[in-house]
Amino acid sequence: MIKALFIAAAAVIAVAGQAQAQDPAAPPTLAQPQANLRGNWLQSDTTRQQAQQRADMLFMRLDTNHDGTVTRQEAEQAAAQMGAGEGGGQGGGKRLAGRMVERLFSQSDSITQAQFQAQALSRFDRQDLNHDGVVTADERQQARAARGQQGN
Repeated sequence: MIKALFIAAAAVIAVAGQAQAQDPAAPPTLAQPQANLRGNWLQSDTTRQQAQQRADMLFMRLDTNHDGTVTRQEAEQAAAQMGAGEGGGQGGGKRLAGRMVERLFSQSDSITQAQFQAQALSRFDRQDLNHDGVVTADERQQARAARGQQGN
């Protein structure tokens, strides 16, 4: 009996010592705004995985009834709520949200999560000019300038 208690105590001490020796998990860091940019996450360098995660998070916010499909009505309601507090009171957030809704529903009145994600990743791939899996602020600005020249 004493032998079993000794072995159990030794195992507990070994596990506790090992747990203390491990480094605590570092808290996630937010992307730092880059110089000469507006300072939001849209301007920081973005990986393809981050773009996919953002698309999934946004889809969940838009899919208010959680049926796996976002309708134009759901998106317009969510966009109105999201855009209301953005843009410095000058309607910038509402314009951005309105453009997002028009882009999403240009061909249909509803969109699935897979379609939503495909659109986001397609946009990412168009902006990733050197195809390294990261869209930098410079690439984003070049893509924006190219769209402006095309009239889009």
